[in-house]
Amino acid sequence: MEPDLQQVSDAALVVSIGRWSEAALAEAYRRHGGAVLALARRVIRNQQAAEEVAQEVFLDLWRSPERFDAQRGTLRSFLLARTHGKSVDVVRSESSRRAREDRTARETATAGYDLEHQVWDLAVAGAVREALDELPAEVRQPIELAYFGGHTYKEVAAMLETPEGTVKSRIRAGLGRLRGTLAERGVEPAGVER
Repeated sequence: MEPDLQQVSDAALVVSIGRWSEAALAEAYRRHGGAVLALARRVIRNQQAAEEVAQEVFLDLWRSPERFDAQRGTLRSFLLARTHGKSVDVVRSESSRRAREDRTARETATAGYDLEHQVWDLAVAGAVREALDELPAEVRQPIELAYFGGHTYKEVAAMLETPEGTVKSRIRAGLGRLRGTLAERGVEPAGVER
C-alpha cells in the first residue's frame, strides 16, 4: 500500500515516481508546479510556452527520475534549474527563429529585386546586341573594341589602322544610331524614367 503522499519527503516522492506512481507525480506537481510555471512565465513571457515548458519539466521527471539527486539539493531547486534551462532555450530558439525569418525576408526581397533587374539587364543586353549587329562593320568594330574590349580610342585606331579622329567620329555616330534603335524598341538609357 502506498504511503500518504502528502506526508512524504520530496526524495520519497521521486522514488515513487521511479516506480511509475502517477499519484506521486501529481503530488510533486501540486507542490512545485506553481513555482515551475511562474519561473517559466517570467523568463519566456508567454503563458502557452511557459505551460509547455512546465509540462516538459514534469514529463522529464516522470521519464528520468534518477536524474534527481537528493544529495545535491532539493527537488524544487532541481525542477527550477531544469525550468530555467528549458525556458532560456525557448527564448533563444524564438529569437533565432525571428532572426532567421527576418534574414529570409530580406534575402527574398533582395533576390526578387535582383532577379527582376537581372532579367531586365539580359533583355537590354539582347536588344543592344541585336542593334549593334545591325550597324555597318566600320561603325560596329570600333564600338565593340572600345566598349566591350576595353581599349582606348588610340588603341582602337592602331588596331584598325584608322586615324583616331575617324574612330571617335564612327563611335559617336554608331552610338547615336544605337540610341535611336534602342529607343524605338523601348529600351531607354540608364537614368531615364520609364
